[in-house]
Amino acid sequence: MAPTVAPRAGAQPGSDSDPRQVTVAVHTLEPFVMKTKAGEWTGFSIDLWTEIANRLGWSTEYLDTGDVRGQLAAVTDDRADLAVGAISLTAQREQSFDFSQPTLDAGLQIMVPVHHTRASVPGLGGYLDLLFSRTMLIWLSAAIVVSVIPAHVFWLIERRSANPVVARSYFPGIVQAFGWGIGSLVGKNSRLPTRVTTRALAILWGFAGIVFVSFYSANLSATLTVAKLESKIAGPADLYGKSVATVADTTAASYLRDMGIDATETRTIDDCYHLLETEGYDAVVFDAPVLRYYAAHRGEGVAALAGPVFQDESQGYVFAINSPLRKPINQTLFRMREDGTYNLIKEKWFGDDEAVSANNPN
Repeated sequence: MAPTVAPRAGAQPGSDSDPRQVTVAVHTLEPFVMKTKAGEWTGFSIDLWTEIANRLGWSTEYLDTGDVRGQLAAVTDDRADLAVGAISLTAQREQSFDFSQPTLDAGLQIMVPVHHTRASVPGLGGYLDLLFSRTMLIWLSAAIVVSVIPAHVFWLIERRSANPVVARSYFPGIVQAFGWGIGSLVGKNSRLPTRVTTRALAILWGFAGIVFVSFYSANLSATLTVAKLESKIAGPADLYGKSVATVADTTAASYLRDMGIDATETRTIDDCYHLLETEGYDAVVFDAPVLRYYAAHRGEGVAALAGPVFQDESQGYVFAINSPLRKPINQTLFRMREDGTYNLIKEKWFGDDEAVSANNPN
């Protein structure tokens, strides 16, 4: 860590007489902390911190730690003066660190694949999934089986007629009779029997077909309704039994564990995106601003937000306990809120609306 220059006696923090160099622990996380192709740091947290450091007359050295755990460890080990980024301020962390005033009011949200949010009218993929579903195959098999017996009876009787409506030979006669049986089931029969016995059979089989088709339609509708309800995710209560991904050592991971929801905990949020996009996971749970930014940029057309923000929390800077940097930074943050600078930086990255507003649940 770069050496800290102690201010002269009587100097005010943040004045030109306090040329402090501050080491800031960060890790890349859109849209808070990002690195350009030119190697420059950018993002909401970076812009906010740069304005604070400029007003205080401080220079900054960034320490990339890879994740939140690394940021907190760097502050604990005195390798960094503070940690900056999308760090949630929690009671558990407050036992070991000091916090700045909140830099952003946030919370958790759920992101799902786009196909989970499409309208109920399926596309080609949805139609093929339905056509080759287990339920459809079982009922089609049942229709074929129950058509075999009356088809043989129909063929055996009709083949003896003077003018049979089916061929006298087994092939193609049985195929024609089988087509008659299927046609009776769906009410589309072009072959009229010529004998009294087969006419009676046709009447009975017609009634049986009505009952069969009605029963089949009702069961298929019920199956599709259940499947639709099971696939819908609108909040944390819908995550049970689903494949869920989140980032380890975060408030999202703690929340899911406390709720008894099984989740795959990855090292980075990009790993969660990969599981959602290519591994068929049902949902990702993480900080709302992060998921919103991803869904509107890299994840557009691939992922969408589901339900409102929940588990409201605040984000801010993390210091070692009794850090002398905390007070001047908090004073500067207050001034930035009062003069409108904070809102300008926030709107640059999150737009005019609240970044984590629950009024747009998707």
